[in-house]
Amino acid sequence: MNHTHFLRCLAGAGIGALTAITAQAQSSSYYPYGGISVGQSQEKLDVMRLNQSQMPPGVTTTSVSRDAHDTGYKLFLGYQYGPYMAVEGGYFNLGRFSYAATTSPAGTVDDGIGVQGVNLDLVGTLPLMDKLSALGRVGVQYARTKNLFSTTGAAVIADSNPSKREANYKLGLGLQYEVSPAMLVRAEVERYRLNDAVEHRGAAHLIAISLVFPIGRGEAMRHAAVSPPPMAAAPEPLPVEPTAAGAPVMAPVAVEPPRKRVNFEAESLFGFDDSTVQPDGRTGLDAFAKELVGTQFQVITVEGHTDRIGTPEYNQRLSSERAEAVKDYLVKSGGLDANKISATGKGETTPVTAPDACKGRKNSTQLRDCLKADRRVEVEVTGTTSGTAP
Repeated sequence: MNHTHFLRCLAGAGIGALTAITAQAQSSSYYPYGGISVGQSQEKLDVMRLNQSQMPPGVTTTSVSRDAHDTGYKLFLGYQYGPYMAVEGGYFNLGRFSYAATTSPAGTVDDGIGVQGVNLDLVGTLPLMDKLSALGRVGVQYARTKNLFSTTGAAVIADSNPSKREANYKLGLGLQYEVSPAMLVRAEVERYRLNDAVEHRGAAHLIAISLVFPIGRGEAMRHAAVSPPPMAAAPEPLPVEPTAAGAPVMAPVAVEPPRKRVNFEAESLFGFDDSTVQPDGRTGLDAFAKELVGTQFQVITVEGHTDRIGTPEYNQRLSSERAEAVKDYLVKSGGLDANKISATGKGETTPVTAPDACKGRKNSTQLRDCLKADRRVEVEVTGTTSGTAP
């Protein structure tokens, strides 16, 4: 199997696997992703020894000048299967390095060394503070190192275009920052163990910035409509009492008006620690308002809820501000009647998570993920019926 065909097969397999698992991305801790890295690569090869190994008998290398840097890049796909671990595969190209050597008897050698390949890594993350994590990786890479020699004078090389394909290890360290649920930024240093194509070992480093795009993670954090609770059964009719004229009269029966409740996760509506409705949140609220067009309802109740991280006073204020922000948006952009909408902040008083499900109060990525269900805005519509609104 040639190298190009190998890359095509790997890419096809990766895309197929990514498509198959996209539907499984149900939380901020389990999701597929793709990304790109660009940075500076640097070779760590013994070019003096490399050049001398190619010289004919009686010809020695006297000096070498080198250009050991170039631009490198990676394209990758991965799957985050928990808060701290991911598996990642992709294609890398470390660019082309060059050197120029002089020989005795008189001669010159110019060489360009290109490195590219595919890799499969295990990537671990360790939260340092809110949204910032340390990152480490270990993996295997299958690289092709290719030399292109040109010579003059006494420097005669039998094979001017040697290449080597070999599997080897790679390592990396870096930092990762969550810009939003839909984009992460990484800064990393990676080390690739290489063969220089003439049976000598060396290495190359890549210092790069990566953009990582989770697939389905933002969608999973959007609002999920909750089925309305079943209608309460109508009470038994009251006893029939005869009127003065003897005709029976049925006592009136009170029927509870129907209700519909919709939950919006806070991350789908607002930025962290913020009460301004974001573009993704507007999409969900627009869809909700559109459902009410042409219907009659008595009242809409908007309740803001937070998790327990932070002080109760702060959480109460934030939940009230978020409830008011949703009400304002439904009125101004959704065209709903402000007199029929109430907004209330509940703070951390009505969590969805069990009391012992998430340990601690110190803010961390792990605790925030665990308490995600508590951060929400609940919208309840009472008395919704079909028909044209008056």
